Amino acid sequence: MTKDFREVLFDSPSENDALDLKQYIKTVKAYSGRIFILALAFTTLCAVVVLRMTPQFSSTATLIIEANKANVVSIEEVYGLDTERKDYMQTQYEILRSRKIAERTVESLSLHNNIDFIGNEPSKPFLKSLTSGAAELLPFLPQSEAKTLTEAETLALQKKRAVNKLIQSVSVAMVKNTQILKITVTTTKPSLSADIANAMADVFIESHLQAKLDMTEKATRFLTNSLDGLQQKLQQSEKTLSEFYEENQVVNLDGVVGLAATELEQLNKQLLEAQTSLEFNSLIYKQTRAGVSIESLARIPEVLNHPLIQDVRREESRALTKVSELAKTYGPKHPTMISAQAELDAIQETFERQIDSLISSIATQYTVSQERVTNLQQEVSEAKARFRRLAALDNKRKTLERERDTNQQLYDSFFTRLKETDELGGFESANASVLDEALASSVPSKPNKKLLIIAAFVLSSGLGVVLALVMDFLNSGIRSVEDVERKLGQRMLGLIPWLAHKKKTDLPIRTFFDGKQHQFAEAVRTLRTSLSLLNLERDQQAIMVTSSVPKEGKTTVSINLAFALGQLDKTIIVEADLRRPTVAKQFNVPSYQPGVANLVLKSHTFEECLIKDEDSNIDILTAGTIPSNPQELLASEAFQELISELKTQYKYVVIDTAPTQAVSDSMIVANSCDSVLYVVKADSTSDKVIKSGLSRFIQVGHRVDGVILNQVNLKKSDVAQRYGGFYDEYGYTSHKS
Repeated sequence: MTKDFREVLFDSPSENDALDLKQYIKTVKAYSGRIFILALAFTTLCAVVVLRMTPQFSSTATLIIEANKANVVSIEEVYGLDTERKDYMQTQYEILRSRKIAERTVESLSLHNNIDFIGNEPSKPFLKSLTSGAAELLPFLPQSEAKTLTEAETLALQKKRAVNKLIQSVSVAMVKNTQILKITVTTTKPSLSADIANAMADVFIESHLQAKLDMTEKATRFLTNSLDGLQQKLQQSEKTLSEFYEENQVVNLDGVVGLAATELEQLNKQLLEAQTSLEFNSLIYKQTRAGVSIESLARIPEVLNHPLIQDVRREESRALTKVSELAKTYGPKHPTMISAQAELDAIQETFERQIDSLISSIATQYTVSQERVTNLQQEVSEAKARFRRLAALDNKRKTLERERDTNQQLYDSFFTRLKETDELGGFESANASVLDEALASSVPSKPNKKLLIIAAFVLSSGLGVVLALVMDFLNSGIRSVEDVERKLGQRMLGLIPWLAHKKKTDLPIRTFFDGKQHQFAEAVRTLRTSLSLLNLERDQQAIMVTSSVPKEGKTTVSINLAFALGQLDKTIIVEADLRRPTVAKQFNVPSYQPGVANLVLKSHTFEECLIKDEDSNIDILTAGTIPSNPQELLASEAFQELISELKTQYKYVVIDTAPTQAVSDSMIVANSCDSVLYVVKADSTSDKVIKSGLSRFIQVGHRVDGVILNQVNLKKSDVAQRYGGFYDEYGYTSHKS
């Protein structure tokens, strides 16, 4: 083995413990027969139920929702939804599924009185029937008075039941990317399904029209009541405005306020100019009053730039130039020079007079400017007061006019809307129309009996598979060659088939020689061959056979292995189970026959204890007298010498021992043996128990040569999957006796 037995036996978890897909498939194949029976039984039961179901018939009416309604008259409706919104179709869908539509449909078709729709009177609940029955049998118990319903209450209850059933019977579907709704109704009658579907479509359309009509009536009442109040407000606002005009004696305030504003603007402009002139004259006036010289006054920019002064200055400059030129030619006494000087003096006198005249004029202008500024300031103040008064009147007038205009607009709007509503009262457009009416179907829509039966078979098969996997998971027994190798870490030496026999009886001892039990005999021969090939280099004379617990068939295996080995060479079977010996019983040997215990205790000779079986050509050494201390006897040197002596006289010594989990006798006997074979009952002993027994041999340093899987039921359908690789090589599973 590539992996140490201790690792295989005690490692947890390991990769070998994982169940792969192949293992699942094997398990399903192993339980396939039982899965099929379960599926067949469940499907048959479902088929009986399905075939008794009442057929249901469905009919579908198709509605087209008018998202963009054509306006026959260009008047906005009182009742309306925003048909452009994305949730408009969803809104219509929910309205169609509403309880209100269902109630109106029940009323329109009187479905609460239709036996085909509501069926017979509902039966009493089981608990209520039970209590009423107990009350009849036990009249002495206090009785609760049953409530008697009035006719109106009964009718309301019937309608409520009919509405609830209708809601359950109807399905509404929206066709994707369209404005189409489909109403599907399912009942036990084809014509009834069609009638209900068509009625629901009509009720949906009528409910929309009725809602619009109700809203129009409410709007008309509201507008009529509001119009009276608006008319009174309008009249009052007009009266107030008229009184305002009479009190203030104004006709057109817009023109008057404009003139006042223009006048004020002009006065402000004149005042600004007068103030500027006053400032200019004031500056010159103050300089002239300061007593400065003529030359200083002449240098004042306002004086210097005066046209008269500039003319005199030019004359003076010309005269000075003339005097200067004549002075170069003539002397001061020359007449020409005197004449030129006189002209210059005259001009300078004129300049001074002009300066004095200009200064006098500036003083006069300063006085006039002061008076003008004062007068203009008074006029501006009066104009401002007049403008403010007119502006206040104009603001009040505008306020009154706005109030009148607002009341007029409200009154006109309400009056116009009232007239439009009156016009719409006789014309209401529907938001939907019937595209296809529902027709009675001749083919039931449900139940789909074939589909239900197929589904029942599939589901039950699936359930069977799940149960098989669960059972396989919970089964801790050894069931296959793979389990022996994977769970126990041991090699598979052989398997012994289960043979049918009466309960509470042992298998016939001579089954190996029964020609009718070919499979059993071949299985034992295969075990013999596996044992012979196990270790060709090692002489395996003393072969011990043990198991974990009683009733696993180790004695049967020991005896039949001895039969098979006896056909090859001299063989003896030794019964080392000194606590519950069964070999003697199998060969019908009396209990007083001496055996192993007697030889070890030296109370009898070997010849006295030995039994020869002429039919099988093997010798038998039974347990003999059961000792009080069997473990000490098996551990004695005398027992070891006995086994050694038998090995010198026989080619094969087959030793049957006690189970490992019951006592430790087999551990002791193994010290005298060359090979240890471990018998495991298929699908029985827990792998934990087997591992515990195997570990005991490992702990004391003994080697287990392999496992023999006993009592394998070859009639099970999964035998090929479990043991095919090991067993079909010899054709056991296909052999017919």
